[in-house]
Amino acid sequence: MDERRKVPRRRVLKEGKIVYADGLRVLDCTIRDMSENGARLLIANTVGLPDTFQLYEKSSGLLYPASIAWRQANAIGVNFEGPATSIHDPANKRYARLKFT
Repeated sequence: MDERRKVPRRRVLKEGKIVYADGLRVLDCTIRDMSENGARLLIANTVGLPDTFQLYEKSSGLLYPASIAWRQANAIGVNFEGPATSIHDPANKRYARLKFT
């Protein structure tokens, strides 16, 4: 299999949340591989998932703007579309409730 990524991903096992609709919709996910440019996420179902969203990585408290690169039945690959920001950043106050879920 040819590696098409510019930066290799490292294996991880992290709890995450897919956040969209301006923070009103939240889906649990497991982050399985991650690099500075993207990640592989395991989720129950990819049906109805928007093409862009925020990925909340719970242990670090970071939000990553993400877009879907590929889909499978219960997994997606995402590209990060900019720098991660802290859930504690005042610009992210609409996501503050994620700290408690």
